[in-house]
Amino acid sequence: MMNDTIRILLAKVGNLPVGADEINKDADLYACGLTSFASVQLMLALEEAFDIEFPDHLLNRKSFASISAIEATLRKIVEEQAAA
Repeated sequence: MMNDTIRILLAKVGNLPVGADEINKDADLYACGLTSFASVQLMLALEEAFDIEFPDHLLNRKSFASISAIEATLRKIVEEQAAA
């Protein structure tokens, strides 16, 4: 579910030259064409879709490096917010 939502949003705002469904979950999204601007758009879309807010310490290139990294980051945010 989370992976599907990430791919849908990546296809919508990522402006990638390849389809989000064609990208391996561990592939470097920046090497696939993700720009800094698109990563900000993706972050905003993810915040809205999952009703979360990215904390400052997770606003970095590593958090958006791959679909797997995005999913791990989202899970961490959900856990942190549940614990708060």
